[in-house]
Amino acid sequence: MIDVKDKVFKIYKVLEDNKASDIKILYIGDLTVVADYFIIATGNSDTHVKALTEEIEKKLMEEGILVDHIEGYNWGKWVLMDYGDVIVHIFQQIEREFYDLERLWADAKEIVLDNLV
Repeated sequence: MIDVKDKVFKIYKVLEDNKASDIKILYIGDLTVVADYFIIATGNSDTHVKALTEEIEKKLMEEGILVDHIEGYNWGKWVLMDYGDVIVHIFQQIEREFYDLERLWADAKEIVLDNLV
C-alpha cells in the first residue's frame, strides 16, 4: 500500500511530465475531513485535460491505486479525481480562474514537494 505522500508525488510527477501548468498542492487535512490534499493543475484544452486525467488514472492503476470516482471528464473543462485522501482538480484556465479554489481554500497550506506534511 502506497502512503499519501507518495501518492501526491506520483500524481504531481504525472502532471508535470505531461505538461500541466501551474500545479499546486494544498494540504487541507487540518481544515476538513474531505481529504488530506488537493492537487490543482491546468490543462490547455479539453483534449489536454482529458489526457492528463487518463494518464494519472493509468499510472496510479499500475501501482494498484484505483480512483474512487471521476467527475467532469466528458466536458474536459474541470475534472475532479477522487482518490480518497487526495483530490485532483484539473482545469482549463478560464474555469480555474472562475472557481479560484486557491482563494476558497486560502487557509490551506501550500506544499512544496520537498516539504510534504
